[in-house]
Amino acid sequence: MEPLSLHFLHEEAGARFIDVGGREAVASHGNDADAYRAAREAVALHDASYREVLRITGEDRVSFLHGMVTQEVNNLPAGSATYAAMLTAKGAMVADARILKREADLLLDMEPGMGPKVREFLEKYLISEDAELHEATGDHGILRLLGPRTGAVLAAALGGDFPPLAHQALRAATLAGQDVLLVGNTVLEPHGVDVWVPRAGLEAVWRALGQAGAGQGLQPLGFETLELLRVEAGVPRYGQDMVATTIPLEANLTAALSYNKGCYIGQEVIARATFRGHMNRKLTGLLLGESAAAPGTELRLGEKKVGWLTSVVRSHTQGQYVALGYVHKDSLEPGTELLLAQGPATVKVAALPFKG
Repeated sequence: MEPLSLHFLHEEAGARFIDVGGREAVASHGNDADAYRAAREAVALHDASYREVLRITGEDRVSFLHGMVTQEVNNLPAGSATYAAMLTAKGAMVADARILKREADLLLDMEPGMGPKVREFLEKYLISEDAELHEATGDHGILRLLGPRTGAVLAAALGGDFPPLAHQALRAATLAGQDVLLVGNTVLEPHGVDVWVPRAGLEAVWRALGQAGAGQGLQPLGFETLELLRVEAGVPRYGQDMVATTIPLEANLTAALSYNKGCYIGQEVIARATFRGHMNRKLTGLLLGESAAAPGTELRLGEKKVGWLTSVVRSHTQGQYVALGYVHKDSLEPGTELLLAQGPATVKVAALPFKG
């Protein structure tokens, strides 16, 4: 397990650690209820420096990556980001990534453990193009701010106003003496901002954000609470809700797909599935009541298997266990009651995101 750069700092604060994709993450700082409330009502700070980064340089970097992913890269403006998937020729997912387009390079932000797999996939198709792949996880760390007071914290830390940052917009800044990149990330929460920091400057920026947030109710937020927020928002995570057999449309990844770009690997499968108008199964929400079922648990309609669970959390907004899971298209109507495994416990299908 690759340790966090700020392990010592979190350890001093009494953190508990877990392995996520072969990298260390803070599971909890022992303040889960306060951290959740802060992310909803004030501001929370999450150390996401366990995520992996790949850098692409060279004259053909943009056109090369454009042909490898499901999303538009050629016409993506420099100084912005987008979310994309990488697929096999059969349309199944290799990985997902956030792509940051800068003037001189591209950065791929990926789930922990996915860096080598993505690099191998890209190198397989890199033949004559002028493009080079660089492992860049050691260069960058990501600190994630969530909550309605995110702007106030950044204004205090930066020493000036902080205009709202749109989703996937990039803004360069200097924070605690470090050249940082601010990236709008409102997938889980409308005010979210990721702070990309040179890895050597993580401690200085973490402390500066903590100090700036002291009067705003800032709480450190661990991975387990981040997962709770993710599931409540209905956002799938590769390695948990998406695997090597998942087709993006099954996981509701319409935001990762461009239907106006040129060819990319797996495009024919996506086009056929889109034209057909449905997938045999789709990711949906499930209300579990007091059943703390494990991911992978089957869902049945009578004697017939119609799906399975992928993520399970105890939801504050729902007052019960909720899950993400795949359900057959004939049983997707919200309110449909299904058996949990062999029963007798039942679950109800729910629309995503879960409503607070």
